[in-house]
Amino acid sequence: MKVLRTPEARFAELADWPFEPRYLEIIDAGGTPLRIHYVDEGPREAPPVLLMHGEPSWSYLYRKIIPALAAKGHRVVAPDLIGFGRSDKPAAREDYSYERHVAWTSAWLTGLDLDDITLFCQDWGGLIGLRLVAAFPARFAGVVAANTGLPVGTGWSEGFERWLAFSQSVPQFPVGAILQGATQRELSAAECAAYDAPFPDESFKAGARQFPILVPITPDHPSVAENREAWAILEAFDKPFVTAFSDGDPVTRGGEAVFQARVPGARGQPHVTLKGGHFLQEDSPAEIAALLNQLTEHRTG
Repeated sequence: MKVLRTPEARFAELADWPFEPRYLEIIDAGGTPLRIHYVDEGPREAPPVLLMHGEPSWSYLYRKIIPALAAKGHRVVAPDLIGFGRSDKPAAREDYSYERHVAWTSAWLTGLDLDDITLFCQDWGGLIGLRLVAAFPARFAGVVAANTGLPVGTGWSEGFERWLAFSQSVPQFPVGAILQGATQRELSAAECAAYDAPFPDESFKAGARQFPILVPITPDHPSVAENREAWAILEAFDKPFVTAFSDGDPVTRGGEAVFQARVPGARGQPHVTLKGGHFLQEDSPAEIAALLNQLTEHRTG
């Protein structure tokens, strides 16, 4: 497997990004070493709040949420998925699969030995993060799911279909512009540049290009069976499970209903609808931080 690594100079002097980079090397099932970047702020002895990003963003998406939670005494951990951010990027699209991403992120999670976790997951951060909850339910104390899903081959929204067509046909994959197009507030030029930073050229975007076609929206997609197995575990997950979908996302609109109906831990929880587009972390960061703080305080208090 050929692996690309974004030069560190690309991440120099990013807007609102004071966090020290941390890395953990995992070994792919084929024997290839892969370096995963993550942010780890706040007291190490505190139970971790795990923030998982999606496509085509990276942990920069949480730059306003991380310090707000750390200031409240939480340990805040935010990884970059393989293919994104400061993490290594396999060069070929066929190197990426849903199951490989679950395996890579599982190796990172167990490598850090994270436990008593409160998860916030959005977009592919949920498709992968919820699989981690199903694989390691004892490690998770609570979940906040936002603008995400765990599809099992039964179709998806018209918004996702439009995104799928765009992602596979656009000659150059405009990451910063994609973030802006799915965010309600106006991003600054510096913020858009930070989202572009992990990708010096199109050769670094194999994962970003491949992710949309990996979503198991038809019965013939790989990972349908694995997601069904994960749902069976989530349907017995009785720890706090809160939905925090946004009011302006055409891709996942209405997706909170399935979690509220099927996950026992969702009953009686303070579910919210937040202001924002698909990337609601850009539109409602203070509200997300407050929700996570409330959930963890309620759990520990």
